[in-house]
Amino acid sequence: MKSPVVPPRRQRVPTAGTDAARERILRAAEALFHQQGYERTTIEQICATLGVTKPYVYYYFHNKQEIFETLSWTPTVACFTVLDGDEDAGRPAHERAAGALQRLIRATLQHYPAAFFAYREPQAYRPAYIAEQKRIAHHFYDKFCALLEEGRAAGQLRFNDTMITALAACSLPGFLHSWYRPEGRLAPEAVVQELTTLACRVIGLDFPPHTPEWRPS
Repeated sequence: MKSPVVPPRRQRVPTAGTDAARERILRAAEALFHQQGYERTTIEQICATLGVTKPYVYYYFHNKQEIFETLSWTPTVACFTVLDGDEDAGRPAHERAAGALQRLIRATLQHYPAAFFAYREPQAYRPAYIAEQKRIAHHFYDKFCALLEEGRAAGQLRFNDTMITALAACSLPGFLHSWYRPEGRLAPEAVVQELTTLACRVIGLDFPPHTPEWRPS
């Protein structure tokens, strides 16, 4: 998927070294954004965390916003492309819908905490980023709604409005941003299973995905 993030100021051929440097900056910034929010985080703080100068960071990123949007774009793509592969090829529509929900939820947790930035601080993004985020979301929901309607036509799913149902089921991971911690009471995969079961009920799927009738991927 096309990235809405502005490319680095200086162009050079990516190498293991440049990729590692960018990753170090991203991880340091991610922790700071998570701890204190976008507005309170500064380039100076990111530099201090890494023990580098501002020109070092600016060599790889234009500014703080580019770093924030780069961090946010990765989970956005991971979540909204879960129907682009062939993981559930050949399965009936209701099972493919359940598999998509499970992968979306798992991707959200795997990209903690950056996956929650959009829920916490939606005002921090540029209009161009928001437009591209909506485009990839529509790409997903077009496919997911088609699956829901196919499953309903086959008598496996029960719901009324297709889009409302799709939005309700897929928004379940969003409320995690206020309380989820990887080291919490439930292990991440246990949270995935709990939320997948709830999301499947939203789309009218009678059996939870951890029963013998359908096993998660």
